[in-house]
This record gives sequence, structure tokens and C-alpha cells, in this order.
Amino acid sequence: MKPVRLTTYTRFSGCGAKLGPGLLDKALCGLTQPAYPQLLGDYTTSEDCGIYAINDTDALIQTIDFFPPIVDDPFIFGRIAAANALSDIYAMGGRPLTAVSVVCFPKDDLDLSYLREITAGGLDALIEAETALVGGHSVDDPEPKFGYSVTGILKIAGMLRNNTPRRGDALFLTKALGTGLINTALRAEMVSDRALQASIRSMSELNRQSAEVISGFDISACTDVTGFGLIGHACEMILGSGTGLTISAAALPVLPDVFEYISLGLIPEGTYRNKEFRSSFIRDYDSLDADLVDLLFDPQTSGGLLFTAGEQDEQQIISQMHDRGIEAVRIGTVTGEIEEIVIV
Repeated sequence: MKPVRLTTYTRFSGCGAKLGPGLLDKALCGLTQPAYPQLLGDYTTSEDCGIYAINDTDALIQTIDFFPPIVDDPFIFGRIAAANALSDIYAMGGRPLTAVSVVCFPKDDLDLSYLREITAGGLDALIEAETALVGGHSVDDPEPKFGYSVTGILKIAGMLRNNTPRRGDALFLTKALGTGLINTALRAEMVSDRALQASIRSMSELNRQSAEVISGFDISACTDVTGFGLIGHACEMILGSGTGLTISAAALPVLPDVFEYISLGLIPEGTYRNKEFRSSFIRDYDSLDADLVDLLFDPQTSGGLLFTAGEQDEQQIISQMHDRGIEAVRIGTVTGEIEEIVIV
């Protein structure tokens, strides 16, 4: 058989500050793959999911996410892991269809009942999302980890990008910040019950209803806030867009007792990595309050949607979110300051 010659290639360019600080960005730096015409979105612009057109109007949407336990209750951990994995699909305007579980488990050190509870919690969230669990893969690992690969579908015309905000649009956030700090306080056995319960409620909540609300509006850009923190994902939003952001510190929603944990030095390791990689995008960074900075770069788990929409829709968006019990707030504005974030 005569081999097919592919002459057009896409270069993975995750070598500099333009892309995320993840290990895969560095590992794939400089490598190439064929330029598939059906591939509408991938990680090279830090999109939340891969998008692959299956016809002129529809596309498959795929993502994966898994991590070690962040709470003591295995059922709650499983639900949070599922909510976190599903979030990427919602952030791009898609509808999740199927999920495949990813399991790392120390079979000789932990009872199988622990894994059963984790999977039960994950299935609880998948059922709420009307997403079918179709299987999974497990490996024996000294540290338990759990999550999902999720496949969904979206209408190409309704696809939401993470880096296409319009100048003058309002910037919204649908969940409070601080889950990374609270999880760190939990590991240090210094967390308050009210902070822990608020964090668990937030992380366990699907972004499905938020996504349903914004589907009725002209959204210019959308992502979800996870491990890179608010500023890390805000940077992804403005990179290459010809815009910047102004964010109001006073408008930021914050979970209980978060600033107390900052004052005690209970800072997640990921915060320092996030600062190192993205602090240069903030105007007058060195003059900002240090506690505020730790909040801005706090790595989130199953965080809210961060999106931009016309100011004329602000009241309707907020009202519809609140009607569904979602404490969404406007936190800023898209500006003409190219690739710069101003904190006021």
C-alpha cells in the first residue's frame, strides 16, 4: 500500500509564557503533528477541551482530569472529581455524554470499600449531569487518584472559546474563591467547619446550571477556574485576544475564613508556581496587597465559570443565576490594555 504523505503540520509551541506551566506544555514543546482540518480546538491555546468536528454543525468535545483526594470523605471526593472533570465541557458550551473513570489505587494498602465509595460519589454527579459511565481503567499506585475522561457534543455555532473576549464586555465569576487555601488548612488540621462545608458545597456543585444560563446570552469568552487560579485563567482569556482585564478586588467572592488561612501561611504549593508564571501580566504587581495576591493565585478545584458578556446583559445574567441559587457576580471589565490585568 502506498503511504499517505501528510505535508501540513501543527507545531506544539508550549515553550514560553504564552501557554500554561503544565508538564505536558513543556514535554510537547516543539513537537509536531499533522494539521487535522476537523480539529477545531486543542491545548495549544490552553482551551479547556479538544474539539473535533464530526459534520458541518456538530463536534465532539473531550477532556480529562484526575487528582489525589482533597477531602477525607471518599464519596464527596468522588463527586468533586466528577464535577471538576465535567466542568471543562460546560465551559466550552458543550453537553457531556459519556465518562470513562481513571483510577490509581493502592490495592494492598486500602480496602476496596474506599474505592467503591469514591466511584459511588462520582456516579452521583454523573447521574445529575445525565452523563453515562461507560467504563474505566485502573492501575496499582501507592497514592490514590481519581477522575474522568469525559466526551460530549456541542453545536459548532455555539462553541465558547477561552480567549475571545470583547473590549467593553463585563467579566463574571460564578463561584467563590479559596478552595485551595481551605484544602491546605484541612491537611494541616486547622480548618473551621464552616469553611470546610462551604468549600465542599462549592466544589461538589456542577457548573451545569451556570452553563444553561449563559447559553441564552451572547457570551464572548468562557473558561472555568481551576488549578492555575483566577489570574492564571484570566491570563489565558486575554492572551492573543488584543485585550486586557480590569478586576475589582472588592467584588471578588471569597469563601469563609480564607484570609485567616493566608495570615497563618497555609498557602498551597501551586500558588507559588502560579505567581511565578503569571505575575508579570499584572500591572504594578509588587504594589498589591500580599494577602490579595495569594487569593488571586490560589489553585481552585472544581471552580466556577469565568466568562465575558455585554454590559447590557449584566442584570439579566445575574438575576437568572441567583434564581438558580448560583452566587454569580461581576468582577471586572474587558479593556483595551493588551495582555495586561489591572487590579483595582
